[in-house]
Amino acid sequence: MPYFDAASSAPLHPVARQALQASLDEGWADPARLYREGRRARLLLDAAREAAAEAVGCRPDELVFTSSGTRAVHSGIHGSLSGRRRVGRHLVVSAVEHSSVLHAGAALEADGGTVTEVPVDRTGAVSPAAYAAALRPDTALACLQSANHEVGTVQPVTEVAEACRAAGVPLLVDAAQSLAWGPVEDGWSLLAASAHKWGGPAGVGLLAVRKGVRFAPQGPADERESGRAPGFENIPAIVAAAASLRAVRAEAAAEAERLRALVDRVRTRVAELVPDVEVVGDPVRRLPHLVTFSCLYVDGETLLHELDREGFSVSSGSSCTSSTLTPSHVLRAMGVLSEGNVRVSLPLGTASSDVDRFLAVLPGVVSSVREKLGAPVSSPTPATPRGDLTIDALGKRCPIPVIELAKVITGVPVGATVTVLADDEAARLDIPAWCEMRGQEYVGETRRERGSAYVVRRVG
Repeated sequence: MPYFDAASSAPLHPVARQALQASLDEGWADPARLYREGRRARLLLDAAREAAAEAVGCRPDELVFTSSGTRAVHSGIHGSLSGRRRVGRHLVVSAVEHSSVLHAGAALEADGGTVTEVPVDRTGAVSPAAYAAALRPDTALACLQSANHEVGTVQPVTEVAEACRAAGVPLLVDAAQSLAWGPVEDGWSLLAASAHKWGGPAGVGLLAVRKGVRFAPQGPADERESGRAPGFENIPAIVAAAASLRAVRAEAAAEAERLRALVDRVRTRVAELVPDVEVVGDPVRRLPHLVTFSCLYVDGETLLHELDREGFSVSSGSSCTSSTLTPSHVLRAMGVLSEGNVRVSLPLGTASSDVDRFLAVLPGVVSSVREKLGAPVSSPTPATPRGDLTIDALGKRCPIPVIELAKVITGVPVGATVTVLADDEAARLDIPAWCEMRGQEYVGETRRERGSAYVVRRVG
């Protein structure tokens, strides 16, 4: 069964498995002890730290291991904010950061601090000029991911780092998605990553803090990991994480070229094979193994279930796969279609034949889901014009409000409007996106006591 969700968690690399099994026998003792078993464990821990630091591009004494990538992000943000509290309590982030960064920002706001979210363009990239403009005299920390976890867009880390350096603000880079493919561009002050994203075991993160960066670890003092990651080190998992990072880096150049070609095939063929599809993310500045597209008139959860039945494991940022029924904050910030969203992220070693079979299966799956939902055909027969219309889609979830809009748009004369009443949060994103895809004019939204009224004017 092809697994196409490496961006969530990559399969355990064979080198990681071997290193884990070997270090279970050698690395179980306390590395802080001076007897033989402790010294052996210390040697393993030190070697793992040196290997990871080399891959990151920092000194070994600048890097600590944490219990997860999220813990690394939270420790990095809170430690930096605390260390620079005399400067201020202002945090700058991009609007498409991983939820761990946004949650840390929410905690800061709840505690009286302030957060500025820098918007992104339709590809998901920040503007370095806009990011620089968000920096203030009281900015204690800036955060920017190296590459986006949902759409694969690579961020302009070097340019943003230069702006932060000029403003005297440290930059924390979340490198969870990109570290397997190479070191992050220089200029960062703090860096966080997660081992299970590159084929290491889950439960291991890393945090690098450059020398000279003001940093005050939070919580009770601890003698482990320079006081920045309390608790007994999981040495077998750490050794496996470092070994697998070195292994994937050794094959990164060749594998990136091969997977990029497969992803290019998906990007091209999906738009040719499936009507009404929007491929999102930067087509050039992107991760080599990841592609995301959204299908009009499709329930994302049903689409994922049907692909699973066909033997493909993929993920989605669609609102229909969320317990909160709200669109992905990444897709929302980009202003792209969220319904029927599919993220394909290929693990190392993905066979070309698996991608070909996915492309063969996808059109029929999408067509079947659309048929079940009563979606309109691509070129509906024009109806007799009836003037302005109002659609009551209250209580209906994605993609039904958009389907109802598509069914009636040809029933109004050019220049007339269709008003969609909807209380599904996804409509705020998907109706404007549908208008852009269909060449219709999105007039705007008016809040109602229940939900909103979305007005669309027929252009052609």
